[in-house]
Amino acid sequence: MSGEIGPRDLGLRSWSDPAIVALALMAFASGFGQGGAVAALGDVAKHFGHVVRGTTIADEAGLSGTVLGVGLAVLRLASLGALPLAGLADRLGRRTVLLATCSVGLVFTVAAAASPGYWWFVVIFALGRPSLSATNALAQVSAAEKTDSKNRTKAVALIAAGYGVGSGLTAVIQGLANSTLGFRGLFALAVVPLAAIAFIRRRLVEPGRFTVAAAATEPPVPVLGAVGRAYRWRLLTVSAIAFAVAVVTGPANSFVFVYAQNVLKMSGDERAAMVSVASVFGLVGLLVGRVLADHLGRRPTGAIAMVAMALTGTLAYSGSRNALLVGYELGVLAAATLAPAAGALATELFPTSVRASVAGWLVVASVAGATVGLVAFGAIADVGSRFAVGGAVTFLPVVLAAGLFALLPETKGREPEDLWPDTA
Repeated sequence: MSGEIGPRDLGLRSWSDPAIVALALMAFASGFGQGGAVAALGDVAKHFGHVVRGTTIADEAGLSGTVLGVGLAVLRLASLGALPLAGLADRLGRRTVLLATCSVGLVFTVAAAASPGYWWFVVIFALGRPSLSATNALAQVSAAEKTDSKNRTKAVALIAAGYGVGSGLTAVIQGLANSTLGFRGLFALAVVPLAAIAFIRRRLVEPGRFTVAAAATEPPVPVLGAVGRAYRWRLLTVSAIAFAVAVVTGPANSFVFVYAQNVLKMSGDERAAMVSVASVFGLVGLLVGRVLADHLGRRPTGAIAMVAMALTGTLAYSGSRNALLVGYELGVLAAATLAPAAGALATELFPTSVRASVAGWLVVASVAGATVGLVAFGAIADVGSRFAVGGAVTFLPVVLAAGLFALLPETKGREPEDLWPDTA
């Protein structure tokens, strides 16, 4: 592709354009579909397990940390299916695949409301997880492709906000209406964003960068071969960062509500308030992350946020209500700060022809990291009968992985066409 192609040819848009907002709504739907499994985990554990008076995690939560960890790990592993689904977007287009994956994922979320047992719940949710993971990954890719360097981190932040609001809303609803809805009613509510897709689709537009690239090149096969040798070392480095981040976010986010509800005995109102306050911290984090990514740089912003996530995750599970509240809110702030820098960097480091496939591989790396984190966290917590031990042992080593950002080039203020003049 010639380097003479400019913004008009690519149809670049502002971060607040309706087409970007539509992508944020798709991310919202994806977050709502995936967030229910975590938000309702305490109720699921009590419903399908057996809560008694005692000191072990199984006594307090209804199911052991290992069983909960393995179940959550299965859900994460299911997201491996997002790789071929995301890769299809390099052949069929972002819009077509987005609509299909979001719809299918939400259908399975609704079906999970009828789960007759814990492992049925795990299996049904697992069937929808690949589609919802692919939806979120492709929404970020599409938003980044539709914007220039001045709008890109804002667009990525908007997508992250959409996903965060969607997943957070499930926690608020679960906290406030748990006695009325139960976990089955919460899952059934996914029918609302499912129906909304019919209206959102009218605003979804194929990115100009993809249209130009698809016309100029032969579409790649959506597997590892789609990411050529020239990009694989860079892909390995970015994937290692995604793996390390997920080692923290996997257990930190997945166990937080069962920990708050079943171990610390926080009420539904308290949990809802915790999530509501977190939405403010998340918004502040996205704004701070955008500013830092555009001025300080993608790499230092990502490294600082990654270290903060490991430390705040350790604090959250250290044993008291105050520690959970402070650690959770600051953890949301750190994760939100990371999102604009990481999303923009992952897009800018690779040409359009393989960008969706790269997004799929980053989902795979995140799945692997989350699986390792969930199993390790649950098993270590069981051995010591304390979540604090599981958190410290699992999260703190991730601080060292922040140095991986130094292996990547800085892309602040650059367009993909500048970095990949012949292929972007």
